[in-house]
Amino acid sequence: MTILFFISLGVILYTYFGYPVLLMAWKLVAGKPVAKQDILPTVSVLVSVHNEEPHIERRIENLLEADYPRDRMEILIGCDGCTDGTVRIVERLAETLAIRFRVSPERIGKPAMLNGLAREAGGKIFVFADARQRFAPAAIRELVRCFGDERVGCVSGELVIEERGSGAGRGVGLYWKYEVWLRKMESGIGSMLGATGAIYALRREFFRDAPADVLLDDVYTPMNAIMAGKRSVLEPAARAFDTASASVEKEFNRKVRTLVGNFQIFSLFRSAFNPFRSSIAWQLFSHKLLRLTLSYFLVLFFILSAFLAGRGLPYLLSLVAQVLFYGAACAGFVLERFHAKLRGVFRAVYVPYEFCVLNAAAVVALYRYLSGGMDVKWRK
Repeated sequence: MTILFFISLGVILYTYFGYPVLLMAWKLVAGKPVAKQDILPTVSVLVSVHNEEPHIERRIENLLEADYPRDRMEILIGCDGCTDGTVRIVERLAETLAIRFRVSPERIGKPAMLNGLAREAGGKIFVFADARQRFAPAAIRELVRCFGDERVGCVSGELVIEERGSGAGRGVGLYWKYEVWLRKMESGIGSMLGATGAIYALRREFFRDAPADVLLDDVYTPMNAIMAGKRSVLEPAARAFDTASASVEKEFNRKVRTLVGNFQIFSLFRSAFNPFRSSIAWQLFSHKLLRLTLSYFLVLFFILSAFLAGRGLPYLLSLVAQVLFYGAACAGFVLERFHAKLRGVFRAVYVPYEFCVLNAAAVVALYRYLSGGMDVKWRK
């Protein structure tokens, strides 16, 4: 029982602390900076949308404001089974603006729509964007500069989360900042895992049609470049902006979908776990696989701490610390239900609440994956 206690503690500490420390050390000793160049290849911006009437016009206007030569950039919009006014708005804009679009009367899903747009695109670099977020004016130019390094196959921009809504939503923002920091460290030693779906770019020669049911095109697409021997890097200067989920429940649903998608990626890229064939095997195991199993180690650690609490002060302290942590999470749960708006240090209770929600999402995701997965067609 004591051995299991320390194994579970070791896994928890390695996942959240040991792995980041090793990343920092590796980056410091053997970091791989990107050799950026001011190049201007042709660019195709691909946007798949479904019922985005409130956002689509602003999205197109935002892309047209990009600090990139208009004669070197094309915008392709894919309308996927829209039942609102999205198609009408796109058709109207296409009459006067240099955009192209395709319409699927039936809902085919984002991967299938992106596959179709890619076949029509003429750019040497594909830039992928969503409808809701907005790009900083220099975002596309900053993405493209990284392709001046021939070792780079995929570049992700940085999604800046602008906090709003409940304090729990702020907890989501804090988790995202931690995640972005990890990606920066991974990018600095070679390749990060996947990309930010709201803003990333790819050399067109590494684009492969995604399976119609793949949930994470922003992981599947970069993985093809990585497995071909190229780097997938993060460029913080290429920024997109979004708001945090209005509640943890919405973030929970999004996270379950993401984690089911990770199980798909594991199945599609099994060789990526082989350190003799993959440059990201360590990152994939530490950042992705362990995260998906951590929920079970957390439960095991709590149970063992309770059983061993009478055998010594270290075990008792670990139990007390966990009770306080999960108590704070319960407080965050209750306060969010009452839409409480805490200030200052008291908002910290939303961090353990968010932590617990995300680990619960991993359990639900495994069940969903084993019971048949999820519908690729995102429902808002």
